[in-house]
Amino acid sequence: MKKVSVFFALIFAMMGIVRADEGMWLPMFVERLNYVDMQKMGLQLTPEELYSINNSSLKDAIVGLSNGPKPRGFFCTGEIVSGNSLLFTNHHCGYSSIAALSTVEHDYLNEGFAARNFSEELRAEGVSASFLVRMEDVTAEILSVVTDDMDWTARNKAINAKAKELEEAASEDGKLNPVVKGFFEGNEYYMFVYKTYTDVRLVFTAAQSIGKFGGDTDNWMWPRHTGDFSVFRVYADENGEPAEFSEDNKPLNPKHHLPISISGVKQDDFTMIWGFPGSTERYMTSYGINYNVDSFYPVVYEVFKAETDVMDEYMKVDKAVNIAYADNKAGLANTWKNFEGQMTMLRKNKVAERKAELERQFSEWVNANEDRKAEYGDVLETLEVMFAQLGETAGRLYYPNFLGQLNPLSTASLLMGYVNVMTNKESTKEEKQAAAESLKDIDVDEEFKDLDARVEKDMFVAVMNIYGNKFATEELPESMKKLLKKHKGDWTALANYIFDKSMFSTPESFKTMLEKPKAKKVAKDPAFVMIQALMEQIYSVVPVYRMANTAIAEADHKFVKGLREFYAETQPNKVLYPDANSTMRMSYGSVKDYQPADAISYDYVCTANGILEKYIPGDFEFDAPDDLLNLIKARDFGQYADENGELITCFLSTNDITGGNSGSPVINGKGELLGLAFDGNWEAMSGDVNFEPKLQRTINVDIRYVLFIIDKVYGASNIIEELDIR
Repeated sequence: MKKVSVFFALIFAMMGIVRADEGMWLPMFVERLNYVDMQKMGLQLTPEELYSINNSSLKDAIVGLSNGPKPRGFFCTGEIVSGNSLLFTNHHCGYSSIAALSTVEHDYLNEGFAARNFSEELRAEGVSASFLVRMEDVTAEILSVVTDDMDWTARNKAINAKAKELEEAASEDGKLNPVVKGFFEGNEYYMFVYKTYTDVRLVFTAAQSIGKFGGDTDNWMWPRHTGDFSVFRVYADENGEPAEFSEDNKPLNPKHHLPISISGVKQDDFTMIWGFPGSTERYMTSYGINYNVDSFYPVVYEVFKAETDVMDEYMKVDKAVNIAYADNKAGLANTWKNFEGQMTMLRKNKVAERKAELERQFSEWVNANEDRKAEYGDVLETLEVMFAQLGETAGRLYYPNFLGQLNPLSTASLLMGYVNVMTNKESTKEEKQAAAESLKDIDVDEEFKDLDARVEKDMFVAVMNIYGNKFATEELPESMKKLLKKHKGDWTALANYIFDKSMFSTPESFKTMLEKPKAKKVAKDPAFVMIQALMEQIYSVVPVYRMANTAIAEADHKFVKGLREFYAETQPNKVLYPDANSTMRMSYGSVKDYQPADAISYDYVCTANGILEKYIPGDFEFDAPDDLLNLIKARDFGQYADENGELITCFLSTNDITGGNSGSPVINGKGELLGLAFDGNWEAMSGDVNFEPKLQRTINVDIRYVLFIIDKVYGASNIIEELDIR
């Protein structure tokens, strides 16, 4: 009996008992799996008020933000907060649109923007807003096409065909956007049916000195003083249906919108977060973790950090460059800091070791039964071998890949097909004519749009040196060896030569070449020679890379299937939740502080006083507008102050979120909006792989700070009057 108790204790210690704050739950199962627990914690709504396909419910106020009319995933979440479909999301979620709308004359990024009426709202071109109509369990239908004699590739091909068939049948002739997604590594399948609106307009944004206050330094950190929000609106035709942008469109009349509470939060208050979390890997094995930490994340961190360092140099001193590179830099910086945090905290929190212990217990369970041994006996060994093979290919794949994405190499790659056809003796006359004709489709101005030659050159030199330091000369393709030898092994000299001499470096020289293209001349261009060499290096490892990934996908499918059986037998009361995959989820928890280390304790809220403490005049990250600073100094917070007269900027909760949840509403037990989720905390950067109950916190911008900025700093009373404030 004692051995069994120890066994369970080990499992609980490794994975953590599923508790209120852990889990990203599918809305259709909330009543069965979570509702009683949520009631005990403070929920006052009925299951029908949370999720209903027949009546208005809270899920109808949750919006997936994406690009294009048929999204299959979402980069952020938004929430509808008025009867005219006013939409709140994060500033960093709206950043791309804000940057695209900005010019040197109308610098919305640095000055902000507030529409005073519908006619002043600005089209956020390319952004779409999707509402979930319903979700369905289609596991039986999908798996009905799978047979025992299928290999993994054939299985996936059959599943994809069946999924497409189900999606088309549910689309109502294109009026709806159904998406079938796999869960538990392809052991279950659900269909999500969306109605997608493509006329989305910018209503309000604060200056980025508010919306990005703290910059990369504060990213993933607590305490936080970032006003990370922006405001959009969803438009529809006269019948409330999706329509292309038109001046005749009207604000959508939504099925549900969230009222807003300015009562504030207290320790242990109940919180829900609804949204579209992008990706977690809670069932990843120790082998996958070690591959990421040792082989994959370091490459991305090193390259992306080098690129953003170059961008920063020019963005700090040139307004036009700042606008042009703002969106690209933000995405790269967020990625490299995320990967830096994961590398650090996956090691510090000993996640791989804890997973390895689970794998040991799983193996003992498997080996105790011959049938289980036959089905799952080789799964972990396969994962170990295949991840080792990925590790061997990572550098030779990712370093040349990232270098090849920079100008002038990326531009030169546009002509690889043309050169291959024109220089191939077996190409027919028709094939050559088609290849020549294809050059007319290249939009040179679009290729060089918003690119600054100084920035591009310095990034190219920086990444070229990173690449050069990773490979011995004998490992390089022959054509690259020749280029390097001409420059005496100096990668900086080679990079400068390519950039200065290539016809692909400037729009003018590229256009001149396209007027009278000559394949043999293109083939000798140094940028073209370099990109061909990089592609040769990449293709040399692609077969192994693809084979390993295919084997890993199949082994993961079997491992999770076995793991679910393992838990069902050893812990029958344990409820497993699927990994995030950009489908609507609900998480619930509470407002809570935390203690990240010995003698360190963090409060669950931070105030505007921290803005004054961090403020550095003229600093790229910690400057702040005078209007904001003066209001804080005067303590002129109006109705948005708490009971102590303080202005809360951000608060913490224990909700389980990840990327894609950015902009998600933080909702109290009455269904009222308390704030917007926008970040996780540094100490729990390993949380996408293993939830850390004592450490993991969601950082939320307080709705009172949001309203304070709109109302007191920008005087946009028209927006305040539109809201249902309680």
